[in-house]
Amino acid sequence: MNLKWIYGVILCLALNLSAFSQNKDVKLPANWYNLDLVQDGYFGISTEKAYKEVLSKKTPKQKVIVAVIDGGVDINHEDLKNVLWVNKKEIPGNGIDDDGNGYIDDINGWNFIGSKKGNLAYDNLEMTRIRRAYLPKYISTTNLTVLDSIQKEEFILYKRATKEFGEKYNDAHASFGVISMINKVLDSVAFVNNKKAPTLEDIDKYIADNEEEEQIKKIIRGGAKDSGGIDKFVKEMKEAYKQYDVMLKYNLNLEYDQRKELVGDNYDDPKERNYGNSDVMGPNAEHGTHVSGIIGANRNNDVGIKGIANDINIMTIRVVPEGDERDKDVANGIRYAVDNGAKIINMSFGKGFKWNKEIVDEAVKYAEEKGVLLVHAAGNDNLNIDWEENYPNKYFDGPEAIAYKKDHRKEAGKVSMGQMQNQGASRMGSGNGIVKPVPLDTAKFKLPHANNWIEVGASAYANDGSLKASFSNYGKYMVDVFAPGFMINSTVPGSKYDVFDGTSMAGPVVSGLAAMILTYYPDLKPYQVRDIIIKSVTKIDHKVKHRNSRGESTRINFSELCISGGIVNAYNALKLAENYISK
Repeated sequence: MNLKWIYGVILCLALNLSAFSQNKDVKLPANWYNLDLVQDGYFGISTEKAYKEVLSKKTPKQKVIVAVIDGGVDINHEDLKNVLWVNKKEIPGNGIDDDGNGYIDDINGWNFIGSKKGNLAYDNLEMTRIRRAYLPKYISTTNLTVLDSIQKEEFILYKRATKEFGEKYNDAHASFGVISMINKVLDSVAFVNNKKAPTLEDIDKYIADNEEEEQIKKIIRGGAKDSGGIDKFVKEMKEAYKQYDVMLKYNLNLEYDQRKELVGDNYDDPKERNYGNSDVMGPNAEHGTHVSGIIGANRNNDVGIKGIANDINIMTIRVVPEGDERDKDVANGIRYAVDNGAKIINMSFGKGFKWNKEIVDEAVKYAEEKGVLLVHAAGNDNLNIDWEENYPNKYFDGPEAIAYKKDHRKEAGKVSMGQMQNQGASRMGSGNGIVKPVPLDTAKFKLPHANNWIEVGASAYANDGSLKASFSNYGKYMVDVFAPGFMINSTVPGSKYDVFDGTSMAGPVVSGLAAMILTYYPDLKPYQVRDIIIKSVTKIDHKVKHRNSRGESTRINFSELCISGGIVNAYNALKLAENYISK
């Protein structure tokens, strides 16, 4: 193996594991995200304070249904089973569509990625599906090939998907190799010492066979420190191995596609509605179960954890496999939630490509018309989504957006040519050789969009420079608020509990807050709930650590990260809701 190559990959992996991420070598209260910064010292959202000081003498006005569109939920979990939505119009297990909604035995929700033949556990990334669809058509096409307007758009998409697919594959292949080496050393040391997992002392005593293993030992020591212990690091590396294995076997595999076999819908018909099965748990329900617990784990049973919201029901809708969700399923999931009484829909998923976005747009508009709030996690790639494509989002692909895209592409071409000329002049000995960054065109944020949408970034527990979770996407115009999403303890399958990170955890914090508000103020419209949540944040008046697009560690104002410039706060939101004037 090329030592120079492996050292480079190890260095990059080490940076990703530690240099810019929060230190996990800390013991946090299990419910820190519900706590108050002033009273408790942790930057939670003051949930408990709100219940004690604002809601203690108030009576709930309604039970709010919150739909969790995700990868499946353990409906038998001890902390969730009593807060689940139940379709009372359906008779369990009789194989009949009793309520005539097109879904047989949909007792707690519906699974749009399964059938009588089973459940779809894995799927491709959207870029893989796009590349597979267009590869036969454009593999021999060049920039000089004559194409009509539709073909030009397809070719542009094909080129972008092909480029990013290649980058993603190379990164996954390299990372999988290094993670395999890390796991090999961990397993070897454990085996030699007759243990399930090695200690740091065992790692130090282990005599490396070569320089590669010596570098791996350094990563293990550093990783164990940042992860809060060797046991946590071992667990993270086992999970990372599985994730990259899935990515290479399924997500980035052009030959893999079990949709037709396991779902059986007509995928070419994006408006098809009635397909799937009633198994809302599916084969991997960790993520969806964790999300559900954050929103509404039973607060009154003295078991496990306390979710954000009381007096709610969780509706479970499965559309997300291990891979990218499909737009058709997302749209149907939204419509199912709306038609069955949900007032809030949590969507802790996302991707960088779209396929049938117009179908999702129609479903979002439908939810808006019916008074349903959508809460979406911003993503975990530390990307500025003011610039980077991120789906689904609140902007509609209508005529205005198409016209803007066409005009902007022309302007971008002009800017690019100007930059090339400037660079050329500098090579010829004239000009300063400095290429100015293209300014963000904020006009696009005035294009038609949904007003029932909240985009959420993730924050950590300390009111200092590490407040922004290092992985969280951000955007001064695209992200509305930040909420706790670091070391969040919640429910996982088997009536167990675990700690996860992600904007996937921050989103349900906001969904839970929205449910709290609607429980006591049922007449509020979705745009009003959004307005209350944004206006009631705890503003951040200090700069936070941030890794920019060049990988440089900088400090940035929180107002550059999101519209509100702050962290959601339940106490402030409930106080504001008391005196909120309809507009």
